Amino acid sequence: MTYVVTENCIKCKFMDCVEVCPVDCFYEGENMLVIHPDECIDCGVCEPECPAEAILPDTEDGADEFLELNRDYAEKWPNITQKGDAPADAEDWNGKKGKLAELSPNPGAGS
Repeated sequence: MTYVVTENCIKCKFMDCVEVCPVDCFYEGENMLVIHPDECIDCGVCEPECPAEAILPDTEDGADEFLELNRDYAEKWPNITQKGDAPADAEDWNGKKGKLAELSPNPGAGS
């Protein structure tokens, strides 16, 4: 089992999860974070920290489809170890459905 970041992170990117991760397995895209599944130690401390409830174990319904997305972008985007600022309109996007089309493949700033 590993934890994955799911669709609700897109355009929310609150980053509360980043600083609690003991193995620094978060990677930053322009408008989403992902977890590298091979680096995640399955501790679960990130899951309750996410205000968007976008982090799930890959065994949860619907999370498995995000496993490869997390793996793919974790190989392309910079590692992030410190919480950054969420987008100004993050709350407006929190909970909206169908955000996968909004996912930017561009890397974030990293830290």
